[in-house]
Amino acid sequence: MLQNLNIIDLAIVESLDLNLEKGLSVLTGETGAGKSILLTALGLALGDRADASYVRPDCERAEINLSFDLSDAPAAQAWLEENEFDADDQCLIRRTIRQDGRSKAYINGRPTTLQALKLLSSQLVEIHGQHAHLTLLGAEEQRKFVDAYAQNTDQLEKTNQAYRHWHSHHLELEDLIKSSTEFSNQEDLYRYQLNELEQLDLAHYDYPALSTEHTKLANLEQILQVGQTQLDLLSENEQQSANQMVSQSISALSELSSLAGELEEPNKLLIEAQIQIQEASQQLRHFLEAQEIDPQRLLELENQIGIIHSLSRKHHVEPEELPAIAEKLSQELNNLSHSSERIEELETLVELDKQDYFALAKSLSQQRTQASGKLSELISAMIQELGMPQGEFSISVTAQELNQPKINGSDKIEFLVSANPGLPLRPLAKVASGGELSRISLAIQVTTSHDKDAPTMIFDEVDSGIGGGIAEIVGQKLRTLGNNTQVLCVTHLPQVAAQAHQHLFVFKTSDAAMTTSQVKTLSTEQRIEETARMLGGVNITDSTLTHAKEMLMSGITSS
Repeated sequence: MLQNLNIIDLAIVESLDLNLEKGLSVLTGETGAGKSILLTALGLALGDRADASYVRPDCERAEINLSFDLSDAPAAQAWLEENEFDADDQCLIRRTIRQDGRSKAYINGRPTTLQALKLLSSQLVEIHGQHAHLTLLGAEEQRKFVDAYAQNTDQLEKTNQAYRHWHSHHLELEDLIKSSTEFSNQEDLYRYQLNELEQLDLAHYDYPALSTEHTKLANLEQILQVGQTQLDLLSENEQQSANQMVSQSISALSELSSLAGELEEPNKLLIEAQIQIQEASQQLRHFLEAQEIDPQRLLELENQIGIIHSLSRKHHVEPEELPAIAEKLSQELNNLSHSSERIEELETLVELDKQDYFALAKSLSQQRTQASGKLSELISAMIQELGMPQGEFSISVTAQELNQPKINGSDKIEFLVSANPGLPLRPLAKVASGGELSRISLAIQVTTSHDKDAPTMIFDEVDSGIGGGIAEIVGQKLRTLGNNTQVLCVTHLPQVAAQAHQHLFVFKTSDAAMTTSQVKTLSTEQRIEETARMLGGVNITDSTLTHAKEMLMSGITSS
């Protein structure tokens, strides 16, 4: 429950430290006294968007602090532990707003985001504004009330998880089917390109070797002609060959070596040179004898290299890179063929997902139908107490025939009401007046109060449009609601104020420079006076005071 609200320099509040109690607490005061700023402060502390206009004039920043007792908030305790915030039996929330509009939020002294703060706040406080009853007209809000009462959290999550699985597979399948024609065209192109490359005999593809062989064959006549000429010069010409001339030099120097020993070394070198010339000649001769001009092979090589260069230009790569391109095309074809397999797999998964979803949705629908019958009876009884004696409330749960799953189950949930006898049940939005909506909203809140996770409920003038004896019953119901949860209610009705466990009075004080809003907890005597003011306005008579005292004593002694 909310134990303390502390406000510093927020709008017309200079400083406020308010302790709150269990049960029903009411806030009353003249119009414009500042009741709304207290709810604004709570909203800001719980994650509402802030701006610089909230900062009190001439102040650096506004600050709101909330202190919660978590002994009645296990969901909030679990959230704090899961998100690694220090969690004992207390939770402190702090929000600051600077003059430049920037704000900061803290949970138990640690900085946090507004998103995280809102998640925690939903476990702590439930706020119903002045027009909260209007949200009852929305189908989604009606669905939430039914699921909350039926305690469908687990079943609803299972159903929505099945929906998410189906939706994910369904979208992937749609995308693949939509792209199937494009894939088919792409597959044809890849297959054609791969066939072109495979004519190169990629398993034995060696472009450098092909290029070398082609160069040799294309120039073989020149090679043979020059080679034979060099062979003649080396050894074949008996008169002028290099071998013959070296042989003559060796013979001459050998004779002179006996006369000059120094000539033995040059003679040895000539002998080695002659050996080298003879070996070179022999290798050159073998090479020339092995060569054969082959026009057919040359033509084959020219055709093959022409194809290679053409494919290289087509794929914008060097000839040596063509095998890698073929490998890439093969992989792409493999992926495309797998997309067809994936389509078949997804079609199976989508059908299985639908079966899972509809089984879960059917169970969810049964739980809703069962809970709706009981809830309809309870709310009907409650609205009859709240001044609609012939009123009938019914919740229609209709399982729709769906071709595809949808979020939150397959049911159409609608709140129906008949305000007068003999009239058929019709949708709430079409038959209920503003006052009736307020009473129906309150009836639903009181009826479902046991199913709330948040231990604190705040009502901002939800009793508008109600008066007289009905207002007293509304007060009693709010007090009953306060027996199970902490209720904070802004009201202008003395009948409601008289039922409170705690009465908070909001008032303004002014001096020459500034107006401030303050709050005080009223004593019993002060409560009588404030109730009398709410009953009688400016002129408070003894009779009004007596009436106020009777109302207050009746409220205190009731439940």
